[in-house]
Amino acid sequence: MPVSGVPGTDEVPAPHEPAGAEGDTASAPSPGADSEARRWCRGTRLLVGATAVWTLLLGLHVLLAGNWWLWLLVEAVPPLTLVAVPLLLLAVTPLARPVRRWLAPVLVLLLLAGAHLSGFGPGWSGGGTGTTAGGTEVKVFAWSTDYWQMDDDKQDFYAFLRGQDADVYLLQEYLYWEGDEPVRIDDTARLRKEFPGYHLSVEGELLTLSRLPVVAEHHRRVPDTGTAWYYEGSKAQRTDIQVGDRTVSFYNVHMPVPFQVGDNPLSGGFYRFLRDQYEWRDRELDALRSDLADNPHPALLTGDFNSPWTGSLLDPAPGTQVHSPGSGVLPARSWPVSDYPLPKLWRLDWLFTTEDLAVPGYRFDGGGDFSDHAAQEIRLVVPDPTASGHPKETR
Repeated sequence: MPVSGVPGTDEVPAPHEPAGAEGDTASAPSPGADSEARRWCRGTRLLVGATAVWTLLLGLHVLLAGNWWLWLLVEAVPPLTLVAVPLLLLAVTPLARPVRRWLAPVLVLLLLAGAHLSGFGPGWSGGGTGTTAGGTEVKVFAWSTDYWQMDDDKQDFYAFLRGQDADVYLLQEYLYWEGDEPVRIDDTARLRKEFPGYHLSVEGELLTLSRLPVVAEHHRRVPDTGTAWYYEGSKAQRTDIQVGDRTVSFYNVHMPVPFQVGDNPLSGGFYRFLRDQYEWRDRELDALRSDLADNPHPALLTGDFNSPWTGSLLDPAPGTQVHSPGSGVLPARSWPVSDYPLPKLWRLDWLFTTEDLAVPGYRFDGGGDFSDHAAQEIRLVVPDPTASGHPKETR
């Protein structure tokens, strides 16, 4: 008989189990913890991937903006997107615990780069630049009028223009538009009545009014048939005006639109139009740069450039400085999506001057009752020849 407590031949002793193996759940991962770890890992991969994609897109934008016709679609993105995306990615960096120490600085650099390109930070002049000592001040009013007073009350429209009391008016869209065709207009009689003493200069759809003496008008010769006046005429009207003892060139600019809002992006016609508009804009910018390079006078360039990247990625005129209104924390904006009750998200209207001109005052103001573009009110100071080091000019 087997002795109690001693295993017999019909009893097999239990194998040895390590201490803590039975009933010890502390050292083994629970299903919930494993699922959470997988979520952290997946979130990290997504965030790192999104950062890599955004870095690539930003680099491509810097390289391709203004250099490839298809990139016009990306150029249409509101510049504030370059700030919003890295801010959003920074907000979710806690999801990337294993790599957040190096990922956060990368996103901060992307944020700073996007902010600069969007109009924040150094490199953008404010509402007033340059010296005003020993100079002649000129009040300039620049505005894209939204097809003149085609859909507006004529009396109110002209009252608004007269109320600006500007020395020089640089106005775009002096035309009507019917269907797919521009319509030439002639409001000369009314303009002379409303602005007695002003010199009137028209080139295509660009109108310049000046109560200062006009030295010269530089018009491109185009056929006087059909719509050549619009499609072949200059998109940067130059008028040389006497300011004090100096001649200043005023460029009234309206670059072609990249595409028509509302067109079907799935159609071949959409992309043909996109490419044609890009090539048209490229030709006009080249002509503007060439004219400015051969121009001995100080110059002001302003108007509707139809690009929110003109001041940072598209250089319309080498040797000029870009000016921005003092509009608070956010970069200046002058245009919303047409026909929709949305805030202004794009700046399409720009101001450039050569370095010997001063802009002590500049702001976007008014025009909203008549046009989808904000108007530009500019205080320009032209230094006297003795103060600027230039010899006295004679007409």
